[in-house]
Amino acid sequence: MLSRLLQVSALLILTTEIGCMTAPPKAPFAAKTKKHLEKHGHVRVDNFFWLKNREDKNVISYLEQENEYTDSILKPYQALQNQIFEELKSRVIEDESSFPVQRAGYEYYSKFIPGKQYPVYLRKNLKDGQETTLIDVNKDSEGQSYYESSGPVISHDHNLMAYAFDNQGRRFYTIQVKDLRTQELLPIKIEKAKANIIWSKDNRYFFYTKSDLETLRTYQVYRYDIQNKTSTLVMEEKDEAFEVFIYQNLAKNYIFTVANSTLTTEIKYLDAGTPTAEFKTFLKREKEHEYEVYDGGDRFYIRSNWNAPNYRLFEALPGKIAKKDWKEVMPHKTDYYLEDVTVFKDYIVAGLKHDGLDQILVRNRHDNKEYSIPFSDKAYTAESDAQSEYTSKTYRFVFESMRQPEQTFDFNLETKNKELKKERVIPNFMPAKYKTDRIWITARDGRKVPVSLLMKADHNNDGKAPVLTYGYGSYGMAMTPYFSQSVFSLIDRGFVYAIIHVRGGSELGRHWYDDGRTTHKMNTFNDYIDATEELSNLKIVDGKSVYAMGGSAGGLLMGAIMNIRPDLFKGIVAQVPFVDVLTTMLDDSIPLTTGEYDEWGNPNEKKFYDYILQYSPYDNVKKASYPHLLVTTGLHDSQVQYWEPAKWVARLRESNTSNSLILLKTDMESGHGGSSGRYEKLKEKAVEFTFILSTKDL
Repeated sequence: MLSRLLQVSALLILTTEIGCMTAPPKAPFAAKTKKHLEKHGHVRVDNFFWLKNREDKNVISYLEQENEYTDSILKPYQALQNQIFEELKSRVIEDESSFPVQRAGYEYYSKFIPGKQYPVYLRKNLKDGQETTLIDVNKDSEGQSYYESSGPVISHDHNLMAYAFDNQGRRFYTIQVKDLRTQELLPIKIEKAKANIIWSKDNRYFFYTKSDLETLRTYQVYRYDIQNKTSTLVMEEKDEAFEVFIYQNLAKNYIFTVANSTLTTEIKYLDAGTPTAEFKTFLKREKEHEYEVYDGGDRFYIRSNWNAPNYRLFEALPGKIAKKDWKEVMPHKTDYYLEDVTVFKDYIVAGLKHDGLDQILVRNRHDNKEYSIPFSDKAYTAESDAQSEYTSKTYRFVFESMRQPEQTFDFNLETKNKELKKERVIPNFMPAKYKTDRIWITARDGRKVPVSLLMKADHNNDGKAPVLTYGYGSYGMAMTPYFSQSVFSLIDRGFVYAIIHVRGGSELGRHWYDDGRTTHKMNTFNDYIDATEELSNLKIVDGKSVYAMGGSAGGLLMGAIMNIRPDLFKGIVAQVPFVDVLTTMLDDSIPLTTGEYDEWGNPNEKKFYDYILQYSPYDNVKKASYPHLLVTTGLHDSQVQYWEPAKWVARLRESNTSNSLILLKTDMESGHGGSSGRYEKLKEKAVEFTFILSTKDL
């Protein structure tokens, strides 16, 4: 009864501090200023284009008004929000630590201190047991409203540590170096860099990357000289469709640079022992050829989609790396997707996807014999964790399911013995209270779409349970059935949680990605809608209590399904949503543009313009009875700019024919990832869940 009264009060009345009854809060009014956008003879009118200027005080004022409105709507539910926050906090392991990784006589690990927001990075000398603090992010973040640390990047002799921090949220980092022998910071401060750092073997140099300050495209590689305190540009990617990053494998003989677009790769390599030499090209870029090179000590291994949509593995000897000299090691399989590779001195460990589930394959480098690590759960995730050293016979992986918290295993590659090294024991949580399932639904074009489900153990398919559905479906990123300790606050209240593995990810192989991008993007939205309807038809859930959640490109998914089937959903949470697709993809001065043409299509070409126009959420807002909507964004978001969700909310408000809530919450301090502290993130999640629960009976 009290819950219902609170719901009514949210829509009808607010009480002032002196107890007077006032009118319900009014949503902020966004002024209209017509902006005509013309392309291919087609004109779009954008009345809210002016919100793009974050330097305009009127824009900031409007965002602050939206925050005040959202707070006022949710204020009657403050007790519920506090309760959910306490539930989320109660499942936090206050003194959580990572299991140590051994390297060169040291153990490296991190831990949280009870009550603190950020981790502390440490190492222990195995000879004398002395523990040293490498980075205390809590101390470094004092006085900062946002703070993100890369963690330590240790030199080969283990005497120096580079690390990077971002105190704004736009993913521009400052790099510093500490001498671990004296615990003193060196007089080095490299600003506006990325948190992508690799040391040379002689410990005198490290390599790092930088991004364009306007487009945010990472395009430069620098070498820093510790002795001379100078940076030298060693590589610059001119093609605006490509971004650059650097990496190194366990053998540490080479440093690799990758120029990467959505569908094309070019890798250069450098002997880590000759850091001042020039990078050499491994294989020149070929359109739609994606490959990755691994340092195998005495040879290279190459994961490539050359005539192999699901990838295959090759090897090549130094000095004979032309494609004609590649020797196939693992052939292409139509039903297995080769996702990643870890190369040890004696073994290769491959991460695969089969029917949307993780598989781990081990191959002996000497006799070429193979075997798989067995898993039996219906829906789970098994992924490589931090490895120790190239010569190790132990492979570390993390296993989890939607009801099983992470378990860290060390697997002996010779004996095949598996040892549980660490299990996250979540406070106030019992896995036996819940169950998981995995079903396949048939989409409208006949394709089978997997859905991973989490629910209470006593759940019955009686069509009475509310549901939170979740999806992403872009960039070939697989949404694995992972453990989310926050979602149990909904499960305990009778919800079913469903991850819908729509096309656009790579859960079922490369074709699953290709069938959900560019001119096949509508499959992503149709899959989600069809799966949602089938959950109701099967009476797994109540079709009148369906909620959906997605972030970034998953937020685009939320916007599209809301326009196509506004009647299907009770409420939607769109986190940092990419919703103004057409305008953004026509503006090559901002992120998510030139490097994304292979993902969305280039709207400078009419066929892609017309296709994107079909689904771009902002462009397809119409007179309709929209579901309840909570939209979140960050003022400093470097991936999806804040103005996209802000404009979207303004247009939705003027078009919505129902009295549903349409709320915008802007974090004025953070970027794409939201708040940086672990408790601050829980507060954000508590707001989202409060919104869902408060609208359930409206």
